Amino acid sequence: MQNNHSNSYFFGFSRWKYWLVDIEPFFDEKPRFVNLWFGREYLKKALKLGINQHSKIYIWGGRSFPDIEKYALENSILIYRVEDGFIRSVGLGSDLTQPYSLVVDTRGIYFDPTNTSDLEYILETNVFDSAILERARNVKHYLIEKKLSKYNLYSDYSIDLPSDKSIIVVPGQVEDDASILLGADGMSNLELLKQVRQNRPDGYIVYKPHPDVLVGNRVGNIDEGIALKYCDKIVTKMSIDSVLSHAHEVHTMTSLVGFEALMRGIPVFTYGFPFYAGWGLSEDRIECNRRTKRLCIDELIAGTLILYPRYMHPGTKKCCEIEELLQVMDSERGTYNNSIWTKIRNTISRKSQQILRKIQK
Repeated sequence: MQNNHSNSYFFGFSRWKYWLVDIEPFFDEKPRFVNLWFGREYLKKALKLGINQHSKIYIWGGRSFPDIEKYALENSILIYRVEDGFIRSVGLGSDLTQPYSLVVDTRGIYFDPTNTSDLEYILETNVFDSAILERARNVKHYLIEKKLSKYNLYSDYSIDLPSDKSIIVVPGQVEDDASILLGADGMSNLELLKQVRQNRPDGYIVYKPHPDVLVGNRVGNIDEGIALKYCDKIVTKMSIDSVLSHAHEVHTMTSLVGFEALMRGIPVFTYGFPFYAGWGLSEDRIECNRRTKRLCIDELIAGTLILYPRYMHPGTKKCCEIEELLQVMDSERGTYNNSIWTKIRNTISRKSQQILRKIQK
């Protein structure tokens, strides 16, 4: 049951997210959203709305609200940071598609390696018993068999690649995303491609731009002519599984594709410091002394996909486990790919978002 009163304050949530955080499996509190059209006096507005030392504070992602964070520290209020889960939806978040999973972190957030997150704490300290490891193995096999990933946007296609060369997959990312700014020193996709070509001069490099960048919703596009100076092939509008099925290695900054590659037993080289680095499963350019435990892939999956996120059943809008959600998403994906209405809706949403971003600049 949701509380009738509201003593939970939400900062940094885009206005389109208002409807999603009131759903019971994600939050059992009735939210108060604190947003300003102009200025940065969030604390002043929150105080007018009734925030006090007994309140809960939720902040979207890695956004910074210095006055709110100072108020929370002075009043011993725990801050919860919220972000999309790793198995998110059928469709892009930037197309305003409803998420079916969120993470709510009390220590930090998983993509910020400068602080310990709840996910890092789980992976470092948890003793994974045989039951949850069996669940992790089953989840891994289901994801691979059904070719499910974070957005489940594109269909599978065959790719013509040379059989006499090592296939190096390089996933592009959103360059102004917090995971890049915090976990890869603001590295660009082009800088990554240049470094991979330097490290693998004889490899056949396949570059896959990020879906959000590809549709024009986010920052990180590389001109095709420039990209092809450092890679051999650019692939778009196809599932990540279509690419990973050929990969001998994956080179990435902090992309979730690295995690998906580890699940498939593909060697992964990280140039930033994602949540799956530092556990002995990948070759990492950056070290983190906090991560001392050596994990097997099933332990990483158990912590990342079973224990850390919150899941919502798309049909019942109730809390569910990942296994149940995956079955529903597998069915929903077929409808999504064949729905003309969905394509029209996403096109309208995408154009609206692009116009809003231009106005905000």
